Amino acid sequence: MNQPLDPIAVVAEFVERVAPYDPEPGAVPAALLGVRVAGGEAVFPLSDHVIRAMCRALEAYRDPSDRGTCAECGGRRLDDNLRCNDCGRLHGILGEVIAQHARRVAEESAHGSPA
Repeated sequence: MNQPLDPIAVVAEFVERVAPYDPEPGAVPAALLGVRVAGGEAVFPLSDHVIRAMCRALEAYRDPSDRGTCAECGGRRLDDNLRCNDCGRLHGILGEVIAQHARRVAEESAHGSPA
């Protein structure tokens, strides 16, 4: 089961981990980041160094549910079995085997050959 996250604590811990490496620790904050959740709110003054680190961390993030894009419809919602939740196409090795078999059956049916 997933542990609940405290967004305020997560941001505070991130700033604490990154701030010691700021080459200009006394500089005026480049931005203020406000976080408001049901349990409270906080405003974090962020240096340029911390903002850049946060941007790199956000750019590098990949959702664990991201299993790629559907080759059929372009949807992004592939399930654990690599089946597209939008159009139903199967991906991966099993999906390819099924697709090849379906093409072969369709070709045989078009030529009047028994399947």
